[in-house]
Amino acid sequence: MSGPSGIAGSRLPVAAAAVGNILEWYDFSVYLLFAPYIAAAIFPGGGTMVETVKALLVFGVGFVARPLGALVIGYYGDVAGRRAALTLTFTLMALGTLLIACAPTHASAGAAAPMIVLAGRLLQGFSAGGEIGGAAAFLIEHSPSDRRGIAASVLQASMALSNILGAIVVLGTGAMLSEDAIAGGGWRLPFLLGLAIVPIGLWLRVHVEETPSFIAGRARSPLRKLKGQGRAIATGFGLSALWGVGIYALVIFMPVFLRQTLAIDGDILFLTSILGNLALLGGSLLGGWASDQFGRWRTLALAAMALLLTPLPLLALVGAHAAPLLLFVVQPALCIVTGLYAGAVPAALAELYPAPVRSTATSIAYNAAITPLAGFGPALILWLSTLGLGVLAPAFYVALAVLIAAPAILIGSSIAVEREHGF
Repeated sequence: MSGPSGIAGSRLPVAAAAVGNILEWYDFSVYLLFAPYIAAAIFPGGGTMVETVKALLVFGVGFVARPLGALVIGYYGDVAGRRAALTLTFTLMALGTLLIACAPTHASAGAAAPMIVLAGRLLQGFSAGGEIGGAAAFLIEHSPSDRRGIAASVLQASMALSNILGAIVVLGTGAMLSEDAIAGGGWRLPFLLGLAIVPIGLWLRVHVEETPSFIAGRARSPLRKLKGQGRAIATGFGLSALWGVGIYALVIFMPVFLRQTLAIDGDILFLTSILGNLALLGGSLLGGWASDQFGRWRTLALAAMALLLTPLPLLALVGAHAAPLLLFVVQPALCIVTGLYAGAVPAALAELYPAPVRSTATSIAYNAAITPLAGFGPALILWLSTLGLGVLAPAFYVALAVLIAAPAILIGSSIAVEREHGF
């Protein structure tokens, strides 16, 4: 490929970038959806709520490895190439999934059981640390400038697709197996099914061509070139804070949260999760398209405002009426709004940095925000709900993220103007 010719001419790069996100987010969503079963098998003791919190804390601990993965794999992507880095992240993600799927129970292995799950989450976190930065750089560098938004939005759209697949597999598992069978080990089945995509993903990532921008501007010392990028990295942190919190609070964790706080039937929650992620998929592509048509920063500002204003009244409506059928409207609405922001932000984030350090800088900024704010978000939201916020806890947590993102959007638009005029 001598140069990008649009999305139609870049199907292999898009597929190669998407497949890693599908596995990564499929595993994350399955872990959260099966958190109560994993908790009972691996982290027993203290009651259902305490067990679930422990499982969620291990989920969050996996995010601690993200900054290291961002630095190591991001650097590798700027030195060895986007393709090499994406192949590495996919391989490590698959190994982490295998560890969780095959982990023994606490009853059979004692303390070794949670340690094995922790090792799997750390491995997944390390690989995920380099995935977004490498994939975002890979996609925008394979796309023309007026199509970068829609191309990079595939990152979030593929995450939505993986969540849909996860929810469908969970529903299928529940239909095929009894509650006792799932608790007795059936929760492992979705993780094993996720590994089926590994051969396809490896083939795609090994055979896709390197990006023209990397070939033209290969960095010999990316870490040295990061000097002077402090303001842009801080801006990327703010953008990523709302991206991660919105996705985890309003999309991925929402079914588990509503089941814990309102005791809503699990089948209804899974169905609304599928509908919500369909809305997220469409909203993400719409957000990416809008950022190409109307500007990245204008789209991000409007989407952030929507994320500030909509979750609170929608969740208050669900809590006040305790009507599960309301979720068939509320969950898709929350996901569309989240998708508008999440679809526009990948291209904006990657474009903040020059090509020689794009993979490293994007990875660092994204994971510095995701690790504390999204990784431990589910546990923090549950804790906030016990302090009197109840079902409104996710809305307040998202509002906090909007406050972090708002100045970043203003500064990011300023950086974009400076780059445009060569300052």
